Amino acid sequence: MDSLLATELKPESARALLKALADPLRLRIIETLAEGERCVCDLTSDLELAQSKLSFHLRVLKDAGLLSQRLSGRWVYYRLEPGAIEELRSWLGAVQQRCEKTAPPCC
Repeated sequence: MDSLLATELKPESARALLKALADPLRLRIIETLAEGERCVCDLTSDLELAQSKLSFHLRVLKDAGLLSQRLSGRWVYYRLEPGAIEELRSWLGAVQQRCEKTAPPCC
């Protein structure tokens, strides 16, 4: 059923999302932001990271489309992009369904 890829997530986009999630520190950031929007100052403190290191990983996640940011005064707030997570979930679901197909009989 080829319509399972209705989310239009192209293979290169799936690779970019998976690559962004492959780093353990970025997964910690994702898990932290799963609790809701957070100020970068709180993320620095909660994850015990230097600002420069955190900023690098936030940029990777943002460039992959997994995060969005909001400015409020001098603070930057980050949140997960539910649409990107849903696209990846749907893509993985389609992969799962396709991998369950049995092979046709050999000649």
